[in-house]
Amino acid sequence: MRWIWFDRFEEFETGKRAVAVKNVTLAEDHLHDHFPDYPVMPASLMIEGMAQTAGILVGQARNFEEKVILAKVKLAEFDRLVRPGDTLRYVAEIEQISESAATTRGVVMLEGEPIGRVDLVFSHIDQNMSGLEFPEHNFVFTDEFMRLFESYRHNSPQGIKL
Repeated sequence: MRWIWFDRFEEFETGKRAVAVKNVTLAEDHLHDHFPDYPVMPASLMIEGMAQTAGILVGQARNFEEKVILAKVKLAEFDRLVRPGDTLRYVAEIEQISESAATTRGVVMLEGEPIGRVDLVFSHIDQNMSGLEFPEHNFVFTDEFMRLFESYRHNSPQGIKL
């Protein structure tokens, strides 16, 4: 099972920028346990939502030919709590991309206002310098993932080219 921490893309500009939307609902099991009687979206899951948004942007910039993994969280800060009923927007931009890595800058938006910043580093592990070997098949961007990504393309608003 793959956990996806956003619902859809609103914008997707290959190699540059992506905006993904996450509707926070009380139907999500993790909200029942995170501060009982006062459910909030855990910051760690907002970081993961940004990592997925930015990671897909980085992977698509290189046609999903490489295994892209999160290597480092450079910055993660949040200014307010997110509650059921809120709609988040993850705005991810590629700062730099090379053969071995990529850096992204991200802003988490709520009601048009920035409420968090998440800057990340991704590694293209097939290009690692450590000499480690990884499986040939792409275990990051699997066939299951690619079918999901295609569903985003077919269900995205007009004008969005994934």
